[in-house]
Amino acid sequence: MFKSIYKIGERLRNPSIAIWLPFLKASETWTLASLEAYQLKKLQELVAVAYENSPYYKNIFDASGLKPSDIQSLEDLKKLPIITKSDLLVHNKKIHTNLKFRKLFQANTSGTSGESLKFNREESADSFNRAAIYRGYSWYNVKPWERNGYFWGYNFSEMAVLKIRMLDSLQNRFRIFNYRKESIDFFIKKLKNAKYLHGYSSMVYETAKIINSQNLEKPTNLKMVKGTSEKIFEAYQEEIQQAFGQRMISEYGAAETGIIAFECPKGKMHLNMEGVIVEEIDQEIVVTNLQMLAFPIIRYQLGDYIKLAPKIATCECGMQHLIIEEVTGRIGESVYGKNNTYPSLYFYYIFKNLATKQGLLLTYQVVQEEKGKLIFLIEQPLDSRQLISLENEILVYFKEDMEFTIDHTQSLTAPNKKLKSFISNIA
Repeated sequence: MFKSIYKIGERLRNPSIAIWLPFLKASETWTLASLEAYQLKKLQELVAVAYENSPYYKNIFDASGLKPSDIQSLEDLKKLPIITKSDLLVHNKKIHTNLKFRKLFQANTSGTSGESLKFNREESADSFNRAAIYRGYSWYNVKPWERNGYFWGYNFSEMAVLKIRMLDSLQNRFRIFNYRKESIDFFIKKLKNAKYLHGYSSMVYETAKIINSQNLEKPTNLKMVKGTSEKIFEAYQEEIQQAFGQRMISEYGAAETGIIAFECPKGKMHLNMEGVIVEEIDQEIVVTNLQMLAFPIIRYQLGDYIKLAPKIATCECGMQHLIIEEVTGRIGESVYGKNNTYPSLYFYYIFKNLATKQGLLLTYQVVQEEKGKLIFLIEQPLDSRQLISLENEILVYFKEDMEFTIDHTQSLTAPNKKLKSFISNIA
């Protein structure tokens, strides 16, 4: 029944999935050279459309002394300037193309890292993005209409909750709306029939902890546990493995860029090369969306630190799609010492070093209320040796320029919103 409902909904809302998903399944077997040739073809189409139909991009090309015909290789993309979210917000109307599409959807970003962005996405691009997700599902033998548990925002009015429950029921989906004990218990009972779980990684982790600590019945039919939208701490994986019988895998993307990468069963994050071109510039990701023509995204600085694997890197799964080794974290507010300013990326390295050197896997959140002082909140209990190790690692990066306190055995849940690893309350 749910497969039939899904197929009807797909034909009505996203008919192009029927084209894109077979295409993406076929391109799984392409060589890297074939994938890059496809990227170049789509890039040339994209810049031609943007130049002819988007006032913003026409101005960019003209100001740079470029024509679309100057893009003859993937390297030529670097001739164009990088754009930011601020550009998308300020020039929103001019970025949109004047093309007419049979169906448009309004998309918007979450707004957790600033003002929410709203833009139009044509049906074909929206369907491509969904097909890219479903291709990732297929690697785990998951069908989108199968019973699934969803961990997502739930700060809704009563009417909104009722509407969402109705939509969820049509999609064979159930979700958790609050952290009350009865809600969690009810959600966990439903898990026994679920085939996959997905949503905020911190909420998946919190549910896993409850299952393990209360020795509740563990679901045995899960084929995939997927985390999105938040950092997946390595410290999460032991609890999740114990509760659900498998590690959490990662889907990486954003509303304005579409799906960027999806983790394969061999543990590698493969770029969605048919949909995006990814550049790593000074450890930051710059993304070009190859499929969206209503609102072109060309060389967009998304705001994440990443590390791309070398092009020669291979994966046991056999796919030749390029690999992201790490999504190291969100580029956040600056960290202020007594005399100097530091990037929030330092926190990533502090905790990565502890994991690499000592096998100490910690879930953390760092808060700054005033310059020259930091509060490190750690979920796990720390003994005296581990505390000293953490203190020494912090001193490596901030030396005497920063005072800090470490509070361990802390609850780091973030109901109603994403869990941020760094919070600055300095104006």
